[in-house]
Amino acid sequence: MNIILLGPPGAGKGTQAQFLVEERGMVQLSTGDMLREARTSGTEMGKQVAEVMDKGGLVTDEIVIGLIREKLETVDAPGFIFDGFPRTLKQADALGELLAEMGQTLDHVIELRVEDEALVGRIVNRAAEAAAAGKPVRADDNEDSFRTRLAAYYKMTSPLVGYYYAKGQYERVDGMAPMDNVKAQIAAKLDA
Repeated sequence: MNIILLGPPGAGKGTQAQFLVEERGMVQLSTGDMLREARTSGTEMGKQVAEVMDKGGLVTDEIVIGLIREKLETVDAPGFIFDGFPRTLKQADALGELLAEMGQTLDHVIELRVEDEALVGRIVNRAAEAAAAGKPVRADDNEDSFRTRLAAYYKMTSPLVGYYYAKGQYERVDGMAPMDNVKAQIAAKLDA
């Protein structure tokens, strides 16, 4: 079973993905993690990634799809969670083609719906708690930066909602609910 978790920064995608990894043995494919891993791997793909990243460039969709292909071919898992990919319609098409070519399917696209103001509050509180505990605070964990990230997320990702809705794959859960309730909502969708 392959799924995409959608939702703005701070919605809880990482937390929910971790539950799926622990309880269902799924593998979380986080684009950021895969790029960092590839960069130090010494593989041909890794050398390409390092070269682009060292120049401060953006890694192409082709490279990301190549990394995903590598994972799908080499990692044995009951399913994959796509995290941070796709972000654009072009990437959604590329992922669909890759899965089809490999005889796999995309089974669920689940968006964690949250209220923007509640999210802003979460992020500001997260930064305050980290600072109070003497932990490092992310540079972009402040209200202005977060609102900019939120706007970028909606601008990029909103077309995906329509794209997957039209394919009958889009589902949403109430990301404002308590963590265990969100977990139960996701489980119900996957088990339906």
